[in-house]
Amino acid sequence: MSYAFEVQQQPVLSPADSWESHDVLNPSVVPDPWPLAPGSRPSLSGSQALLNVYSAYDGHSWHTGLASSSDGVRWQRQGKILSPDPSTWEGSYIAANGSALVHANQIWYWYVSGPEKRPRLGLARSAADRVWHKLPAPVLDPGPYASWDECGVADPYVIRIDSIFYLYYLGQDRARRQRLGVARSTDGIHWQKLRSNPILELGEHGAFDEAGLGEPAVWGSHGFYWMLYTGLDPHMNRKLGLARSRNGVEWEKLPAVFSGSEPWDSKVVCDPAVLVDGDTIRVWFGGGDVASRDANLHGQIGYGILRPVSSP
Repeated sequence: MSYAFEVQQQPVLSPADSWESHDVLNPSVVPDPWPLAPGSRPSLSGSQALLNVYSAYDGHSWHTGLASSSDGVRWQRQGKILSPDPSTWEGSYIAANGSALVHANQIWYWYVSGPEKRPRLGLARSAADRVWHKLPAPVLDPGPYASWDECGVADPYVIRIDSIFYLYYLGQDRARRQRLGVARSTDGIHWQKLRSNPILELGEHGAFDEAGLGEPAVWGSHGFYWMLYTGLDPHMNRKLGLARSRNGVEWEKLPAVFSGSEPWDSKVVCDPAVLVDGDTIRVWFGGGDVASRDANLHGQIGYGILRPVSSP
C-alpha cells in the first residue's frame, strides 16, 4: 500500500502585513482542546475545531503565529504568539518552525531557535488562557564533536505512542549534510537520541533528495508508521518524499514523490503536517514559487489529502 496526494488548488493561508509579510510556512495543526475558550468561536458546522501553529517571516526574523478553523481550509488568524528573545539562548533570528501536540489539556510546541549557524530546539506550552510560556533552556542540543548533528538540530515533529514521546528531527553535520534522526522521551522535555541515527540518509546522485532531508511528519496507519519528509535538490527545489517503518525507528524510502502542480508551489513543497481521519490523512504543507533553502520563497500554506492506494 502507498498513498496518492490530492491537493487543493489554492493556498489556505498566505502572507499578510507586518510580521508575516514575506513567508507563511511550517503549519502544525492540532484539534483545539479549548474550542469554547475566551476569544474563540464554536463550530457552526459540527466539524472539529482546529488550531494551526505556523511560522512566518518578516524579512529579518521568524515568528510563530496561531490561526483557528472549523474545517481546516478557512483560517482565522489569532495573532503572533512567539518571537525570538535576544536576551536568552534564542538570539534574534528564529523562534518558529516547530511541532504542536495536545497533551495534558495543553498545547506543547517544540520549536527551533538559537544561533542561525547552530540551532537548537525549545519548548513552549499554553493552557486554555492562550498564554504561552517558554521553558528557560533548550530541550534538545546539537550532538558532540564529529557527530551527524554536531552543527544544528531543527525541524522537530513530535508524536506520542502510549506513554512515550518520539521526536523526529533534522540534524546537520560539519559538511552541512542534513539528515533525519529520532529521539525518545517519557516527559517531552528530557530526550534520548537513538544510537541508530540518522534514520534516513541523503538520496543518490540525481535523486530529488540528494542535497538534503528535513521537515518530517510521522503518523501510524494500516500496521505501519509513515513519514512525509522534504527532499532538497542541488538547485534548492524541494519536494515531498514518503517513507515507511514497522517500528518508527528503521525506515525505508518509497518511490512516491510529491511535487507542486500550481504556480504558487511550483518550486517548493515542504513542511508537511498531518492529522489522521480514518483512512484519510489530512495534510497541510508549505509551498513557494522561488527555489530557496529556507526563506523568501513567497511561502504560503496549502492543504491536501493523502488517500491509500493498493500496490500492484
